[in-house]
Amino acid sequence: MSELLPLNPDELLTTTRSVRKRLDLTRPVPIEIIKEALEVALQAPTGSNSQTWHWIIVTDPEKKRQIADLYRKAFEPYIEVQNAAAEKRGDEIGKRVASSASYLAEVLHEVPALVIGAIFVGKAGLPEGNQAGIWGSVLPGAWSLQLALRARGVGSAWTTLHLGYEREVAAILGIPDTIAQGVLLPVAYYTGETFKPAPRKPLDDILHIDGW
Repeated sequence: MSELLPLNPDELLTTTRSVRKRLDLTRPVPIEIIKEALEVALQAPTGSNSQTWHWIIVTDPEKKRQIADLYRKAFEPYIEVQNAAAEKRGDEIGKRVASSASYLAEVLHEVPALVIGAIFVGKAGLPEGNQAGIWGSVLPGAWSLQLALRARGVGSAWTTLHLGYEREVAAILGIPDTIAQGVLLPVAYYTGETFKPAPRKPLDDILHIDGW
């Protein structure tokens, strides 16, 4: 079993950041570390205890390159809108996030491992209307995976832009058409010692008690 960082629960929850510019692209992440973290993630809630999730770990350089090429195709129009919006608002934090996201898009193929969280939806595919029951059965597991990786000194970043080319990614990896992808996590050790909590809106601005 890998050694865990000495983090209390609050520190773990508030310092698990999306790691982009601090990804260590030169240090392989043993697949056993990811599997160990996934064993923890499988304790996350899943609707009706269905456990219909699936996890795809991608380390093959050519498959990573193909996925990264598709990711960049989706990223280019997205970042243009984000940059324009941040510039218009004078949003310095937004500009830094956009710069960080751009870096990730550039180096995605070099990240040691990509982990895709997915779930069985059957031949009918995703239901129309409210899909909370579907995604609520896999995305908590993906966040738990990020926490478990962080506890082991491994970074990750939450990304979904590849979903614009979900079927193409499925073809690269041989994912059946009964499976819907929900998130892609680039996984790597990170440089530096630790992370600080990110700026967030004041709780009182978003809190509603007994009604709106």
